[in-house]
Amino acid sequence: MSTQMDLIRQRHSVRQYLDKKIPQDVREQLNGFADELNRKAHLHIQILYDEPECFSSRMAHYGKFENADNYIVMAGEKAADLDERCGFYGELLVLKAQELGLNTCWVALTHGKSKAVLAPGEKVVIIIALGYGKTQGGKHKSKSAADVSNISPDAPAWYKNGIEAALLAPTAVNQQKFRFERNGDTITAKAGIIGTCLKIDLGIVKCHFEIGAGKENFKWG
Repeated sequence: MSTQMDLIRQRHSVRQYLDKKIPQDVREQLNGFADELNRKAHLHIQILYDEPECFSSRMAHYGKFENADNYIVMAGEKAADLDERCGFYGELLVLKAQELGLNTCWVALTHGKSKAVLAPGEKVVIIIALGYGKTQGGKHKSKSAADVSNISPDAPAWYKNGIEAALLAPTAVNQQKFRFERNGDTITAKAGIIGTCLKIDLGIVKCHFEIGAGKENFKWG
């Protein structure tokens, strides 16, 4: 059984998928987990299967998507922290999909209109393509721990592990515009100032940090 850190290391963005349906038992497990996250995070995550229209637009063609007939819609009631919550809990769903043998890609712009059904006051934050990848994707160039944190040689192992996990997180156009600061066992994480999807990225990297560092070792400041 893969640990969440194993899944973090295994998972890479995939845009080209096989023409292969997701079996019912896998759908049920993924849907069940999405329902759990919706309750916990007050979101309206929806998973759409066998729906080719969202990724048949000109923008999706530009994004080089192929057979992207399944996708996760990260949505919720408008709020100041909605983007960050969608990033954090969406990445937990991405790792669950990886555990179930599926591949994913966070997609901000290169898709058409989703078939999500929203309640008044709700909005779609971002979409995640889902399916069986033609490949497992590949690693991207990464910044160093010193680029994104106040890490030092005598930093505790949990902090080093957390930063390592954060650097493995997907971010928009691989920008990695975030910063972690440790003061004792208190951690602050900040998004960059200039860039795209910065608050979503912050949620994703905080999710990874929490997995790598272990929630029992620190508190968010």
